Amino acid sequence: MIVGVDGSASSLDAVDVAAREARLRGAPLRIVHAFGRPSAPVPSGAPPWSPADHGLEPMVHGRLAEAERRAHAAAPGIEIARSVVAGEALQVLEIESRSAALAVMGSRGLSGFSGLLLGSTAVHLAAHGHCPLMVVRGRPDPAGPVLLAVDGSPAGEAAVEFAFAEAALREAPLVALHVWNTWSERAYEGPGDPLTAVVADTDRLREAEQRLLDQAVVSCQEAYPQVAVERRLVRSRIRSTLIDATRSAQLVVAGARGRGGFTGLLLGSVSQALLHHAHCPVTVVRGKE
Repeated sequence: MIVGVDGSASSLDAVDVAAREARLRGAPLRIVHAFGRPSAPVPSGAPPWSPADHGLEPMVHGRLAEAERRAHAAAPGIEIARSVVAGEALQVLEIESRSAALAVMGSRGLSGFSGLLLGSTAVHLAAHGHCPLMVVRGRPDPAGPVLLAVDGSPAGEAAVEFAFAEAALREAPLVALHVWNTWSERAYEGPGDPLTAVVADTDRLREAEQRLLDQAVVSCQEAYPQVAVERRLVRSRIRSTLIDATRSAQLVVAGARGRGGFTGLLLGSVSQALLHHAHCPVTVVRGKE
C-alpha cells in the first residue's frame, strides 16, 4: 500500500494511519513524495530533472525521513520503502496506485488554500486512481462500526465488498446505510419524462428501496458470516444524513459514483460530500469501468 507525503501536518497524520493499516493487513508500506518539475520548458536532450540538481534533495529526504519515523512509531516492525518521483502529484500517485491495494492521503496538502476543505490531489485520485483511496480526516482515533453508504448501483458493488472485508479485518460491526427520499428515482420512464418528476407513491418507493438495500448486501453477508450487519434504511436528505452518521463510525466506505451519476462524472456528489465533510476517514472505491 502507498501513502502520499508532502511534509504537511495532514500528510504526516496520514502516514500514522497508513502505517497502522499496513500492519493490520500484514503489508509493506511505500511512502511516496512527488516533486513537481519546473514549469519552464526543458530543452530537448537535457538530462532528466531531479531534486538533487537543484540542491533540494536534503529537504525532500528530510520529509521522507520524518514520515518514516512517524510510520515506525505508529506501527513498529512494518516494512517501509521510500520513493521520490519527479512529477506532478496528481499523475505520480495515479501511476503508483496501479500496483497498490490501498492508497492513503491526508485531506489537505501544503498547497491547500485556507478555504479549501480537500486538496485537489485527493479529489483527482478518488476519481482516477486504480485502487481504493482512504482520505484521513475527521476526529482523531475514531471508533465504532464500519459505515457503508449503500447506493444500489452496479458500480457500488466494489464498495460493498470492500466494506465487508474491512469490517472483518477490523473485527468491527458493519452498518449498511441507505438513505432515500421521494427524489430517489423518477416517477416515469421514457424520453418525455421531466427531470423534475418525483415519486408520489412513497409506500411503493420505500419497499423498493428496502429491496435495493437487502440485495446490495445479501451476497457479502453470506460470504462474511462473522460480520454483524445492521441494515439501516432512512428517509431523509442523503448527503447530510450520511455525514451525520460518520460521527459514530471508525470508517465510511462509498462508491465513487452512485445511481444518479452522469456518464461523464467520475466522482459522485455523495462521495465528494463525504470526502469534504465526514467526521471519520473516508474510503472511496471505484467500480469496474
